[in-house]
Amino acid sequence: MQSPHSRLLLLLTLLSLLEPSKTQISPREGWQVYSSAQDSDGRCICTVVAPEQNLCSRDAKSKQLRQLLEKVQNMSQSIEVLNLRTERDYQYVQKMETQMKVVRVKFRQIEEDRKTLLTRHFQDLKEKMDDLLPLIPVLEQYKTDAQLITQFKEEIRNLTGILTNIQQEIGAFDYEELHQRVLGLETRLRDCMKKLTCGKLMKITGPVTVKASGPRFGAWMTDPIASEKNNRVWYMDGFTSRIVREYRSIADFVTGTESRTYNLPYKWAGTSHLVYNGSLFFNKFQSNIVIKYSFATGRILNQRSLDNAGFNNVYPYTWGGHSDIDLMADEFGVWAVYATNQNAGNIVISQLRQDTLEVVKSWSTGYPKRSAGESFMICGTLYVTNSHLTGAKVFYSYSTKTSTYEYTDIPFHNQYFHISMLDYNSRDRALYAWNNGHQVLFNVTLFHIIKTDNDA
Repeated sequence: MQSPHSRLLLLLTLLSLLEPSKTQISPREGWQVYSSAQDSDGRCICTVVAPEQNLCSRDAKSKQLRQLLEKVQNMSQSIEVLNLRTERDYQYVQKMETQMKVVRVKFRQIEEDRKTLLTRHFQDLKEKMDDLLPLIPVLEQYKTDAQLITQFKEEIRNLTGILTNIQQEIGAFDYEELHQRVLGLETRLRDCMKKLTCGKLMKITGPVTVKASGPRFGAWMTDPIASEKNNRVWYMDGFTSRIVREYRSIADFVTGTESRTYNLPYKWAGTSHLVYNGSLFFNKFQSNIVIKYSFATGRILNQRSLDNAGFNNVYPYTWGGHSDIDLMADEFGVWAVYATNQNAGNIVISQLRQDTLEVVKSWSTGYPKRSAGESFMICGTLYVTNSHLTGAKVFYSYSTKTSTYEYTDIPFHNQYFHISMLDYNSRDRALYAWNNGHQVLFNVTLFHIIKTDNDA
């Protein structure tokens, strides 16, 4: 399409061709263009001198004049068309100018909204990266896959640097692309986690509230060595009762859809029960007897007393509730935590045979049982909280592998202010808790030793 400027030049050229010569024209010379001009509307006006009436129409000059007249008429029509196109293009340019102004305003608005949106998204990604950063020292434990570890570390550092720069200059990187990179890295790290064996507790996050039900005291649990398809949940409210409720899944538990109810032959004591390999381990009320009960047969498979173990609120946790004997499991099997007079009321850790309930070995600690809020085992190490109330934290740990202890400072969020059950599930790598009538889950971060194919 020609521009208005080029069309104006063409118009001027055509007019110059039609400019009169200023010489006198004889009527005998036939049709002649005398003058030309342009009116106020931009149309071309030509003055033509007609020949005398007695000239022969067949004369050669007459024929040339007719041809000239036709050319002039054609040029007039072309100029008219050109003028219309010029006006239309001018209107189009005006319309485009208006649209460009609107688009410019919209772009400014989108840019402002984009900065606000990206700031929020990038903050979410940075928090996720902060959760992934503790895995850097984990990866450093690799013995044979050093090249892969270096690559992971470099990617984490690069992404962290990118996030920091983007927070300073929003818009320097595409959010969706960055999000996909983080997800990809997270997937690769989770695959790496499958090689992990045991580790040391470094952090507790959460909680996630699964359900709100029951009284202040109670227990809920899943089987830590069940298959991945077996997600049954067991629910035992109160610190002494006989009724155990079973749910086929977490979803059924949330909706309250029971699959089965068990009536135990004896009342239990406390809230520190354990489901392990399809059986329920619990402390018989007003005794130091541990009972193993089969859900499949509805019968007691075994029972055994813990020698010298205190019971009936002699050495409970800080919240009371007949919590003298705490049964738990980790990657190494079944454990019992309690206190004895012989150990001055301090915590004793005993590893039990899960079939006969015999004590395999015991460790005597120096931490008073009545000063502990709760406790749980991870990889053969007992972790003890200093309270069951607000401000509780993991304050003490004892390693059965080295028979040594240390004081720790690992806080966690006691959202509902009163914890009466806290147990580790090695399959889920999570802490199950009963928090003032709320069933909640805590995530744990462990410092792992990674097992390679070359390890025995």
